[in-house]
Amino acid sequence: MTCLSIIKSAPGGRLPALLLLALLLRAAPAAAQDDLLRQLEQQAADSTAPDFATATFKGTRIVNGHSVETPPGRTLVFLIGHRFGTLNSGAYNLFGLDQATIRLGLEYGLTDRLALGAGRSSLDKTYDAFLKYKLLRQHTGPRATPVTVTLMAASTLNTLKYSTGADRKLGTRLAYAYQALVARKFSPGLSVQLMPTLVHRNLVPRTTDDHDVLALGGAVRQKLTRRLALTAEYYYVLSEQAAAQGRNPLALGFDIETGGHVFQLHLTNAQAMVEPLFLPRTAGDFFDGDIYFGFNISRSFATGRLRE
Repeated sequence: MTCLSIIKSAPGGRLPALLLLALLLRAAPAAAQDDLLRQLEQQAADSTAPDFATATFKGTRIVNGHSVETPPGRTLVFLIGHRFGTLNSGAYNLFGLDQATIRLGLEYGLTDRLALGAGRSSLDKTYDAFLKYKLLRQHTGPRATPVTVTLMAASTLNTLKYSTGADRKLGTRLAYAYQALVARKFSPGLSVQLMPTLVHRNLVPRTTDDHDVLALGGAVRQKLTRRLALTAEYYYVLSEQAAAQGRNPLALGFDIETGGHVFQLHLTNAQAMVEPLFLPRTAGDFFDGDIYFGFNISRSFATGRLRE
């Protein structure tokens, strides 16, 4: 018996209720069909949307050098970099704890892909500034990109008091660094990065020194637990003269996530914390005990929401 025949045979008092029931029974399949269509459309849209890799590295720095990460848009990051003296300096210096080099820095995300930053190091009383742009982002889906590529340009200014008048000129105190940071997140726990780098120094200690220093860096991050990761960073200096006078910077460390902070503990043979200083001027031999124990601390502050 159909709904229409039931309504026709029903007593007058029950007709409105039966009519409402019939309408509901008729509307329910249509609503279910609409919901199913919406779900299918959403799944189709999700399948064509790119799935971007996130947190390739937990901070904007690996140890000494930059990572491919930039602060989110409208986010300010405050960084403290600290290096004690070398471990082989002996008990008189408490194995380096009596000595310290520090860098204070700020980084700001203009957008999710463009950031700028500045800092000041106690080593050579150096000021630095840099610009980073995330050119490519690793993602799956349509037109998948296997790596993240971030371009970085930095400049440093040495403000030490020099004895000769010629060295007081601003141009001679400047040095520059240019990097293409290429990283891939192979799994939720493993990330690898390559860092081809060019450093240019306007002023060098000796006339025979290289003004331009080429280096190729590599870094790896292996997650150990939810909040702990092992990091390693190494730069191979390609310029022969610079390589002959110095050592290749090597660093080993741990990243510890603590809420809004990223706390990095590390051992490195590089005392400086900016590329124009640590690439051409690292003198210590890591395997002879010329190791600086240090840490980086970063804290993020959201300053507003980006407009869509």
